[in-house]
Amino acid sequence: MVSYEAFDPNVEINGQTVVTIVNEAMGRFSAAYRERAQEALAEEGITDPAADEWYPQQTWLNAFETIVDDLQPHVLDRLGEQLPDVADWPNEYETVCEGLRSIDEAYQRNHRGGEIGHYQFEQIDDRTGVVTCYNPYPCPFDRGLIRGVAERYAPVNAFVFIEETGDTCRRDGDDTCAYTVYW
Repeated sequence: MVSYEAFDPNVEINGQTVVTIVNEAMGRFSAAYRERAQEALAEEGITDPAADEWYPQQTWLNAFETIVDDLQPHVLDRLGEQLPDVADWPNEYETVCEGLRSIDEAYQRNHRGGEIGHYQFEQIDDRTGVVTCYNPYPCPFDRGLIRGVAERYAPVNAFVFIEETGDTCRRDGDDTCAYTVYW
């Protein structure tokens, strides 16, 4: 498995997610970043994404890869970190563990149509857990996403730390990455 390669050609991503990431998340960086994201989508045939439409995940992944190739590498981490604030996200949770479990719920809400992958959370102790990511998104994006969710639910005085600890990594062509989260 390689990042940016959908597991299934039938998988689609919710247009609201595309619009939100491009306009809100990329717009938080700068107008130029937002414009580059819009151009990358247009290069893939999505000229005016609509919130109520669904788009092929592979098309989105192609545009996503172009955005990252053209902009600074840190953009992935920062985009992932912002996702819980800008995407259709379950908000009824109060703890870090519940929040980290909600990543999969949000992912399932925003993707459909075949083998989309998943996120799995396992609590290790009171302030440690492991999130296993099985999806076609790049490692830095997931690291940022996990950190953003953990920080959202962590106590004010907590320091959130994410460490890649699995035996496999999508950067190496594997299907999964695992991250230990401390808070």
